[in-house]
Amino acid sequence: MPGPTWAGTLRAMPNPPPSDLIWVVAAVISRGDRLLLGRRPDDKRHGGLWEFPGGKLEPGESWQEAAARELAEELGLRLDSMGAVQFESRDPGSPYRIRFLQVEVSGRVEAREHSAVGWFTPAELTQMPLAPSDAAFVQTLVDG
Repeated sequence: MPGPTWAGTLRAMPNPPPSDLIWVVAAVISRGDRLLLGRRPDDKRHGGLWEFPGGKLEPGESWQEAAARELAEELGLRLDSMGAVQFESRDPGSPYRIRFLQVEVSGRVEAREHSAVGWFTPAELTQMPLAPSDAAFVQTLVDG
């Protein structure tokens, strides 16, 4: 009698235990040499700090779907295309792992969830209060 096939073995395996990791998409939107960031509301984690726009992936959602949803909700923007991963970082002291992705958008920027939004050069960003993972990403831009 032949042994089980790999497919049969894989189907019989239990699902992996749920991860405590929560994935977050951060949209890197550029206009010339400037990048779009939003200031987090004071009542949220990292309140008052500046961040690249984005948010948590919902169950079953792709990176592109999450970015499109978050950009529409937070900024009233339409996602036109998504590029490569620029940076990835675990947010210190939290279950969040943030993936920074280059995106192209259309529409007029509206601060729907952030207390302010603005376009900044990487050099300007080094002088601003940034959320920890965003600061780490900006440092990679400055260091080249």
